[in-house]
Amino acid sequence: MAVETSGSDLIQVVALLAAGVIAVPIFKRMGLGSILGYLAAGVVIGPFGIGVFSESGAILHVAELGVVMFLFIIGLEMQPSRLWGLRREIFGLGALQVGVCAVLLTGVGMAGGFPIAQSFVAGAGFVLTSTAIVMQLLEERGEIASPKGQRIVSVLLLEDLAIVPLLALIAFLAPGSADTSLSERLTEVGIGLAAIVGLVVAGRYLLNPFFRILADARAREVMTAAALLVVLGSALAMQLSGLSMAMGAFLAGVLLSESTFRHQLEADIEPFRGILLGLFFLAVGMSLDLHVVAANWRLIAVYVVAYMVMKGLGIYIVARVLKSGHREALERAVFMAQGGEFAFVLYSAAAAVGIIDGQANATLTAIVIISMVLTPLAIIALRYVTPRDEQSLDGVEVADGLTGSVLIIGFGRFGQIASQPLLLRGIDVSIIDNDVEMIQAAADFGFKVYYGDGTRLDILHAAGAGRARAVLICVDKADAAVRIAELIKAEFPLLTVLARAFDRGTALQLIRAGVDYQLRETFESALVFGGSALESLGVDPEDVAETIDDVRRRDTDRFETQLAEGIRAGQRFLRGNIGTPIPTPLSTPRRPGQALNEETAGVLHKSESD
Repeated sequence: MAVETSGSDLIQVVALLAAGVIAVPIFKRMGLGSILGYLAAGVVIGPFGIGVFSESGAILHVAELGVVMFLFIIGLEMQPSRLWGLRREIFGLGALQVGVCAVLLTGVGMAGGFPIAQSFVAGAGFVLTSTAIVMQLLEERGEIASPKGQRIVSVLLLEDLAIVPLLALIAFLAPGSADTSLSERLTEVGIGLAAIVGLVVAGRYLLNPFFRILADARAREVMTAAALLVVLGSALAMQLSGLSMAMGAFLAGVLLSESTFRHQLEADIEPFRGILLGLFFLAVGMSLDLHVVAANWRLIAVYVVAYMVMKGLGIYIVARVLKSGHREALERAVFMAQGGEFAFVLYSAAAAVGIIDGQANATLTAIVIISMVLTPLAIIALRYVTPRDEQSLDGVEVADGLTGSVLIIGFGRFGQIASQPLLLRGIDVSIIDNDVEMIQAAADFGFKVYYGDGTRLDILHAAGAGRARAVLICVDKADAAVRIAELIKAEFPLLTVLARAFDRGTALQLIRAGVDYQLRETFESALVFGGSALESLGVDPEDVAETIDDVRRRDTDRFETQLAEGIRAGQRFLRGNIGTPIPTPLSTPRRPGQALNEETAGVLHKSESD
């Protein structure tokens, strides 16, 4: 019997892993994102799909740890000074958005004929945005650290804090709430505040010494266990005090953000975070009760649309009132228009005290889950219906009729340095770039840079490539550099072209495109760096120069071999750090070997005669 139970559990674990591994790549290939892939996979393998799992609640509770760890890692990136700098966004923007949306969504429920208490609970639960979905979307787009991303994070933090007063309001609205005295409610609030203060004190004075002791033990697995202990212990402390687990983990991350062990902690937690966050989305998909949806599909469809539209409208209005641009306000509205995981907690608490019944709890849960499923689709739709941001060319001249002897394409760090020898010799240089902000910044330092995209043939003509003696391709994107080189060599085959290569593979492509000279952007600086390292170790400067010259020769030989045989060829020219015998000297000896005794002289004479 024990063997059968173990086998059944293993089947479920394999099904979970297989569902994520299969669904996510498919959905990402279709452009629908990983979150929708996890949610769809959860529906398929859940109790209302093929039935691999009969109960999703237990998995959802475990998977919530993924959200907890996600918030801990976000906290590690948020130093206390930075968090203090967001106080206006958190308590201003966040509180206003939550308040406005709660009023609008309560009105939706009352318009549908529901009592005010039920309407408030339903609306307030939907106000609490899905932290997991929004943070994952921001991370995939690389916008967490951007100003608009930080404003969204601030609202999410306020919503996490809002769970406490909302739960207190539910207790107040409960039919038997008269039995709860004011002193008991104040005691609950006091416990929550004491838990926050206790966590801050522990993080300020105990965590760093604690990790320092563990680091001295030099046991990596203990450090990993300690990282998990801090995250889960903080989450548990907050949960026991009536606050959200995610808030506890976030505070722990903030308190450790300035610790010397910050990067170690992030590396230890990251694998668990990724797996558990994926598991969370799978569990949310499993929680979608298709029987309830089928029985109440008209009601659910109406309220999903009504709630998402009204919440999005409230978010947009608040954003515009607080001076955000139209595009940012619209993006924030679409990002945050769904309900979230804390709604499940709120609805369960309301059902426990009799404000809503079990059927209403299941219906509201289905509304929230469907809104979570629709969010990635709404973002894709937003991408197609909103025009791309167009750069303003105010104060920037477009390349047209340039006549410089040398044309530099791309004026970032590399192009700026490359221009200096030419300008010092008085050579007439024309410069183009397609980054307006960089062009405007360059003007402050005395550079005239024209706007133009070097990957377009008409721009190359307008920039004077046909009249120039040489073109320097200094762009920082490998594919763009190769494309420019191919265009120039096809249109101006006699023009001298020098190109910056991102890496070895790009350098090979540029050679095949016909450039006259290419340089890998880090090659020369790395050689100087390595040579300086040798000198710092006491190696004679002449020997250093010889060694660097040998590295150049080996690299040239390897590069020529790769041109003929492919990128994997030429391994024999490299020197690795694996302790195997090296059959040839690192560099050619400056002096021939000399025998110091008769026996050695005989051996040398024999080898020379052979």
